[in-house]
Amino acid sequence: MPKTCFILNPIAGPSRRYDMPALIAQHFGALEGNYEIRLTQAAGHAVELARAASAEGFEVVAAVGGDGTINEVGRGLLGTAAALGIVPQGSGNGLARHLKVPLGLPAALRRLATPDFSRMDVGTMNGHPFFCTAGLGFDAHVSQHFALAGSRGLSTYLRVTLREYRRYLPVPVRVELDGQVEETNCYVLAFANASQYGNNAYIAPLADLRDGLLDVCLIDALPVIRAMKVSLGMALGNLPQSNAAEYFRVARGRVTAQAPIGFHVDGDYLGHDIEFVIDLLPMALAVAV
Repeated sequence: MPKTCFILNPIAGPSRRYDMPALIAQHFGALEGNYEIRLTQAAGHAVELARAASAEGFEVVAAVGGDGTINEVGRGLLGTAAALGIVPQGSGNGLARHLKVPLGLPAALRRLATPDFSRMDVGTMNGHPFFCTAGLGFDAHVSQHFALAGSRGLSTYLRVTLREYRRYLPVPVRVELDGQVEETNCYVLAFANASQYGNNAYIAPLADLRDGLLDVCLIDALPVIRAMKVSLGMALGNLPQSNAAEYFRVARGRVTAQAPIGFHVDGDYLGHDIEFVIDLLPMALAVAV
């Protein structure tokens, strides 16, 4: 059992019916002193906690929360010897689902007690690391409004998505992908390290965390019929075969927008910008799953 530090986001997820410290103690308490639990207090705090835990010699630093918490813990572990563990307790759990981490908390903890170790690629957008997906356009717009919705969970996300679909207008962009240039409209431009956003919504079902490439999904417009095809394709995991989106596989990219456009990393809205540089750090993060 590796020495493990749990970074716990106490407000993650739509439901918090578990007493997480007690549940962790059931699975890790037999070896007292082999684990610690540290609670986050504000946005960004998990980055500091993870970095400190690695410096103190913890072999695994486990994010207990959703993709936002995982992103912060992963950022803190870049360039360190510690491995990222995941105890999924978020709204979508995109990276956990891709890595086949059990979504049931007791099962996830049992798995984490005797993990397999490997490494994974890490993407960056304007210097912001992402482990699952990053994107421009409508998905970032929805992330912005979802954060303001006052509640979490899939039902809230769907409600916000349907409401904003009627309001959102695409932005013209110039996209350079490994030297290939395309002038287009950007309704959605997603850079996928993993296969899905979360909740089994597969934006890039062929994405591989260890292939040294990002799968890029471009949707230039989303009229109603195409929106239905995209939604069905994401649910069934066959969006690339639907002809409703254009796909590329690249190691780097650059995007220039004609007007400020919203962007997100791992589902967290980070603001609006005009210039974007997207890059990949091959095998940059150790994971324990």
